[in-house]
Amino acid sequence: MMHFILYTLAVSCICVQLAATIAPGESSIPVTCSMRALDLKKELVQVLCPPGCAEQQLSVYGDGIYAAVSSICGAALHRGVLPKNGGMINVHRLPGQQDYPASSANGIQSQSLSRWTSSFSVSKAVSQGLEVSGKPVASQVASTKRLKKTPQKLTGNKDCKAEIAFVIDGSNNIGQRRFNLQKNFVARVSMLLGIGTDGPHVGVVQASEVPKTEFLLKNFTAPRDVQFAVKEISFRGGNSNTGKAIKHTAQNFFTTANGVRKGIPKVMVVFIDGWPSDNIEEAGIVAREFGINVFIVSVAPPAAEELGMVQDIAFIDKAVCRNSSYFSYHVPGWFGTAKHAKPLMQKLCSHEHLLCSKTCYNSVNIGFLIDGSSSVGDLNFRMMLDFMADVVRAFEVSDVGTKVGAVQFTYDQRLEFGLNDHSNKDDVLNALRNIRYMSGGTATGDAINFAVRNLFQPTKDGHNKNFLIIITDGQSYDDVRGPASSAHTSGVTVFSVGVAWAPMEDLKDMASEPKNSHTFFTREFPGLEQITSDLIRGICRDYLDSHK
Repeated sequence: MMHFILYTLAVSCICVQLAATIAPGESSIPVTCSMRALDLKKELVQVLCPPGCAEQQLSVYGDGIYAAVSSICGAALHRGVLPKNGGMINVHRLPGQQDYPASSANGIQSQSLSRWTSSFSVSKAVSQGLEVSGKPVASQVASTKRLKKTPQKLTGNKDCKAEIAFVIDGSNNIGQRRFNLQKNFVARVSMLLGIGTDGPHVGVVQASEVPKTEFLLKNFTAPRDVQFAVKEISFRGGNSNTGKAIKHTAQNFFTTANGVRKGIPKVMVVFIDGWPSDNIEEAGIVAREFGINVFIVSVAPPAAEELGMVQDIAFIDKAVCRNSSYFSYHVPGWFGTAKHAKPLMQKLCSHEHLLCSKTCYNSVNIGFLIDGSSSVGDLNFRMMLDFMADVVRAFEVSDVGTKVGAVQFTYDQRLEFGLNDHSNKDDVLNALRNIRYMSGGTATGDAINFAVRNLFQPTKDGHNKNFLIIITDGQSYDDVRGPASSAHTSGVTVFSVGVAWAPMEDLKDMASEPKNSHTFFTREFPGLEQITSDLIRGICRDYLDSHK
């Protein structure tokens, strides 16, 4: 309680001192909504924030006293000293501190940050009638609004969408000088990744005696912010307990609360200068169980005379995602690492090689082929859609994970939505709910050809395994054997789900081998619910068999 009172008094005193220090006639500096305090050169300055900052996503760290990496205008909104239509505020640069707490105030949610080298506070300008660059405030704000460009949202490199934790070596093995070179290398790789809201996100854990999370995936989504954050990391020293750091990162770092997005590959890049002090085999097992792709970047491996001090000379093979050269990268030394940044970045961005994060739930394409003939009826058609929704809920739908599409057929075919139309599960479920019943005849053979052509051929260069789930309640008026055989040959695994009058001969003709495990039948539409779990297990079984 006493700490909180002293903290509040300190902030209040700073604001009073600032108001008294800036002269009323001093001109203000127009800034953008996203400009950070670390970009200001003066210790005391008055700035002019434009209108509309409250509608932008701004990075703010702290409460009352803010880390200098925060948006100035965002902090002012959080503090309640800036109206939504913009205006002038006073900014006071302060020394850095160890902890910046998160809080929600005035419609702005600030984030926590463990450490930053400089801080700042904000307060209301002494007079709202000040002139800025010789113009009245109202005129200046209007002028700023006219000249203001819409800020470009840093979406990032969508082809490298991943959650990446850099586990850097902070042990006595590396020392302060090489530690700084390591930070430079990590910053360079981070800049090449294409960090952004829809691209890769990165965080850093330092391995030493006890692992320390330096910053989380959710803390920074702009390359320059990550670069600054890496630069601010302090060397800890101690033993090289890399195994402990890997286990800590696997168990505590990759969580939803820390910013992990659903369906996005998880990657851990572990830097080791020399060799670890502890056993990392168990840590590698834990990381693989969590679906994390562990890469080891080794520098200065033990010399022949030093091997006796190493607990396990095969420590790299036992820690990585797979015992192959793909998941290990050797750098001869910390000097001249620039040429290694791009090759490492390319490995981290190759989704098809991130095998430890691939499961049947996040690496398949599922196409539904739905019978919309007159014999189904509207009520039963809704039950079919509910069945499909139950199947979809089991999978991790994303633009780099599982994809779902749907085709409805009678004598005609209608593409309801393609595999690339919806990049999250909620959108897919909503699209399923909005499918309207067609009614008509039954031409399943033509529909299979249409589905393969319109659902799977546009994604033929992808790496997901293709599945077609045919749901029908009757006999087809056309041949199903030829189209089904063509689908199998093109790499599409077919499950046939029959209801009521669907003949078993047609169902098995359409299904992939072995026919019995790819064919399902229920006499009534409510029975579809009982098929759901067996169908999902069948998809996973086929996925695993294809990767043996």
